[in-house]
Amino acid sequence: MITIQPNSKPWQHLSSSTLNCQLFHVSSETKKLSFGTVTCNSIKDQDNKKAKIKRLVLSQEGRTKLDIRPDKQFYDYPRFVTHVDDKFISTLTSVYREKLRPDTEIFDLMSSWISHLPEDIQYKRVVGHGLNAQELARNPRLDYFFVKDLNQDQDFELESCSFDAVLCTVSVQYLQQPEKVFAEVCRILRPGGVFIVSFSNRLFYEKAISAWREGTAYSRVQLVTQYFQCVEGFTQPETIRKLPGTGGGIQEEKSPLSWIMGLLGLMSGSDPFYAVIAYKNFKPIYD
Repeated sequence: MITIQPNSKPWQHLSSSTLNCQLFHVSSETKKLSFGTVTCNSIKDQDNKKAKIKRLVLSQEGRTKLDIRPDKQFYDYPRFVTHVDDKFISTLTSVYREKLRPDTEIFDLMSSWISHLPEDIQYKRVVGHGLNAQELARNPRLDYFFVKDLNQDQDFELESCSFDAVLCTVSVQYLQQPEKVFAEVCRILRPGGVFIVSFSNRLFYEKAISAWREGTAYSRVQLVTQYFQCVEGFTQPETIRKLPGTGGGIQEEKSPLSWIMGLLGLMSGSDPFYAVIAYKNFKPIYD
């Protein structure tokens, strides 16, 4: 059971050292926040079983970052900017419109001040996670959010089988323990639930892991695909690519030269769009 306590201030910083986890509730009417303390044992069912990690994808060197400071320090200052261009965002919103059903429960992993969900579609509940509370508090789509450094602790402290979809937008490149994070995503998804990981070629270079920094567009797609494949319970991942100059829609470019150049990250212009998608146990079929 989660106990929510009222907070009369619009926002206040709480030291993570004093709480097991910080859970914030965002009121759409007052634009204020309330918060409560989440105890791991009160959230996690004792019978919950973690998804099995079949193998490790990254070497120890592949997990390293140039900036070794704790991520919380790097993200302590809010950045109210979009990290990808309008075409990327439009494509991502179209993917969400196609893949996410109304009135479902969504977990926005490594979120920010905007979730890019279709504005005209209502969802039952959207829970966000990130490293900057001010950014998350600004996000109009979040009903609740919590702050946590997943490179320090990969447990979500959320009930198993509690979400229909999990989203991770332009952030997967910063995970140093992606196998454990993807296993946790699998645990909290309901059977048939979808995990959508989207990214482009932009990044905070000093905070991205070595395996991502040194890779090409093609190898990064393969890397995320392997993250899914290393966890028991996900379906075979599918990939959506929209490269610069391919026009509208989310179909992949048919020109072999453009396709190869895009995979290698050699095309200029708007941000390339990549999404790797898989489901827990099975891919549902809707009428």
